[in-house]
Amino acid sequence: MPSEPTDSKRRVPSLQALLHGGAPVVIQFVKFGIVGVSNTLLTFAVYTLLLKVFGVWYLAASAIGFAVGTINSFLLNRRWTFRGHVGDALTPVRWMIVQCTGLGINLGLLYVLVHDARVDKLIAQALATAVVTVTTFFANRAWTFRTRAPVPVADSEA
Repeated sequence: MPSEPTDSKRRVPSLQALLHGGAPVVIQFVKFGIVGVSNTLLTFAVYTLLLKVFGVWYLAASAIGFAVGTINSFLLNRRWTFRGHVGDALTPVRWMIVQCTGLGINLGLLYVLVHDARVDKLIAQALATAVVTVTTFFANRAWTFRTRAPVPVADSEA
């Protein structure tokens, strides 16, 4: 008859175990979020500075802030969040495609929220950022920083 596990055999997984195999999507998303906080602070700082101090048009200020945040994000996510990725020469290209798509979504949402919904420009930027964060995380995880090489398509010989 099998014995019941004792309390000493029941172990709560350590943070290190979770980081390396417990819940990879959740942990990656948390890391992506941490990097995102630094990007968001940097992006908002640039956006606010350009908008409020230099009087730059809000969509241009957003695009410039987004570009600064994107560079920061690529460097941190490549080295920390997705460090097990299969890197190749196209990784930065894929990153830029995802980020440019994110920028398009960001600017589109920002325009609709400010122009049509009459939401405050800073609040609108925050709302757009939330949507873009989730979208770009999953796109980067699946495509830019994938951890497995794609399966090659077999050539059919006739």
